Amino acid sequence: MTRRKIKERVKETVAQNVEERILRSLIGVHADANELARYRALLRDGSLDSQEIDVEVPKPSNDSAFDGVFGNNPQAVDAMKKIVSISKNSTERRRMSIAEAREVLEESESEKLIDQHDINKEAIHAVEQSGVVVIDEIDKIVSSSDTSRGSDASAEGVQRDLLPIVEGTVVSTKKGNINTEYILFIAAGSFHSAKPSDLLPELQGRLPIRVNLAGLTENDLYRILTEPVNNLLRQQVELMKSESVTLSFTESAIREIAKIAFEVNRTVENIGARRLHTVVERIMEEISFSASDTPNTSIEIDELYVREKVKDYLNATDLKKYII
Repeated sequence: MTRRKIKERVKETVAQNVEERILRSLIGVHADANELARYRALLRDGSLDSQEIDVEVPKPSNDSAFDGVFGNNPQAVDAMKKIVSISKNSTERRRMSIAEAREVLEESESEKLIDQHDINKEAIHAVEQSGVVVIDEIDKIVSSSDTSRGSDASAEGVQRDLLPIVEGTVVSTKKGNINTEYILFIAAGSFHSAKPSDLLPELQGRLPIRVNLAGLTENDLYRILTEPVNNLLRQQVELMKSESVTLSFTESAIREIAKIAFEVNRTVENIGARRLHTVVERIMEEISFSASDTPNTSIEIDELYVREKVKDYLNATDLKKYII
């Protein structure tokens, strides 16, 4: 992201340098002013994009070879890369269209104007001042207060390792040292078998704002099935297309899938949107198995079909409530 921002700053200079290099390849360095102006106008309006020219492009290099040698010292790695690039011929001459050459030369000119050390320095500053770290599923390292203290020693150890980072310390990375004092830390977890109050008191103090999220409603599950571009149902439709089977879901079927997922979450165990995968797989089990044997067919899944396929699943989940 930092590299992209710096590239935007030097974009105009890069465009000018690329234009000059292409013009030199087209008409040489001794062209008169009138000819240069005429070719420049043709180049800018795209009339010469299909014409081929010879350009010097960088040879691919194995820069990663230095990373293991110098470890976490990015300055030494950058310096060694520069020395190697100067000491050997790192370019080759290739023939390509002007349209292709423009992309290659823009990248080459950008690298000349951008110092990797400056990128690292600016990126580290951005992380230190505006960084956000999300610690997901933090409940997995929390043991319930009802359990014995001996069994949660490893979980408590992980919390103690996290504590100095959240409090503020200097962390050594491949790109340099990062001070975490001003980084925003967000922790999230379901806390089914434990409570946020079971965290180490010191860690709780460093996570002072607590927000409780409501479970997904039936309408939320319906939106998850319909609003994302590559939603779960569309994935099934496209998967069946690979077997030359046209699959479709009626509106009532989609509503029924959301309703069933919500009811099972409410009565058995609330696992959120993951429940949709279970329900859809149950509906698609037979269709997926026989799709290769019935090509060039159309299948429409309606509300009755959904109920029929998940009937056994619902009965099984109902019985689980009574198993100790």
